[in-house]
Amino acid sequence: MSARRVTLLGSTGSIGTQAVEVIQKHPDRFVVHGLAAGGSDLGLFARQVVALRPEAVALARGSQDELRAALDAVPGGADARPRILTGPEAAAELAADPVDVVLNGITGSIGLRPTLAALAAGSTLALANKESLIVGGPLVKAALQRPDQIVPVDSEHAAIAQCLPSGRREEVRRLVITASGGPFRGRSRAELAAVTPEQALAHPNFAMGRVVTTNSATLVNKGLEVIEAHLLFDVPFDDIQVVVHPQQQIHSMVEFRDGSTIAQIGPPRMLVPIALGLSWPERLAEVDEPTDWTRAQSWQFEPLDAVAFPAVDLAVHVGRLGGTAPAVYNAANEECVDAFHDGRIAFTDITDTVAAVVEQLGSGGEDGSLRLEDVLSAEDEARAAAHRLIEAAGCR
Repeated sequence: MSARRVTLLGSTGSIGTQAVEVIQKHPDRFVVHGLAAGGSDLGLFARQVVALRPEAVALARGSQDELRAALDAVPGGADARPRILTGPEAAAELAADPVDVVLNGITGSIGLRPTLAALAAGSTLALANKESLIVGGPLVKAALQRPDQIVPVDSEHAAIAQCLPSGRREEVRRLVITASGGPFRGRSRAELAAVTPEQALAHPNFAMGRVVTTNSATLVNKGLEVIEAHLLFDVPFDDIQVVVHPQQQIHSMVEFRDGSTIAQIGPPRMLVPIALGLSWPERLAEVDEPTDWTRAQSWQFEPLDAVAFPAVDLAVHVGRLGGTAPAVYNAANEECVDAFHDGRIAFTDITDTVAAVVEQLGSGGEDGSLRLEDVLSAEDEARAAAHRLIEAAGCR
């Protein structure tokens, strides 16, 4: 197979840096066309540019001169002169360049425009930016040029994609999405009220950014994954179940109507899902270490405590509402996560405030008539509504 031309969006983040690792281990399989980053770590971005020699790069923040200065500070960087795009729309402009694969590893709903641009260009979209599908689901699905144009990179959805070929779609009974339970598994709602930001960032298995790690602690992330699974695989919400599996060795499962369950198993790391996103449907060699079956180990499974962690049920409600409700859920949550880390609200106030904003703003239109402007406007309204509720709570 000839080398695939790829573009990495969010290259300095957790997903992006691991994607770079996969690409560098398989230099005969990939040629990097473009790199995009937010701009918070210009030194790392410059080193990536020098190592991978992309044709084009994009920075959301920072100037061309700043990037060139960062390149000049890296050995060999003076010879690297890619096309440089800057500004808030730079990633979307880069994603519009047709390539074989665009990996969208941007965090947050700002990844929606790049997602739509990549699909419009005909590129395969390796999607780690779940928010863009969730907030703009009808827009994303309408932009698809072929059914297999999106390859999921979230480990849970990559697992489901690997399990589904074990039977026909009409033979699927349900999807089972696993959750670590986060750092507060087993705590009651009353105990969660005293959680600190530092404790919320102590994920048991993964090192992620502030928003994603906090979302894992509240299980908002799992709620988003339920919506994502519904959209990716066209499975009804009633047929999607979340189960707590602290060891995270089973990434997710598909249960079939004959009573069999197919599970995808591997270490609690992201290298395999990322590699599959880049190479799908082929598998690369020696991406990660397999499970060691010679070592005695125990895996446990627990039902989700929906009282202590109501975010998943709220997400299902939001997914059923459709329209702009998922965008409201996501944007209000991002506002609340910032407020929690700023010390303005308690941990349990995050989901409670999101629920209140969803109740205020409703669904905001039918899926079939949804426009990008509707999504962006709903996000602004949700952030403003969340801000008002947070400020009101602070005044009491």
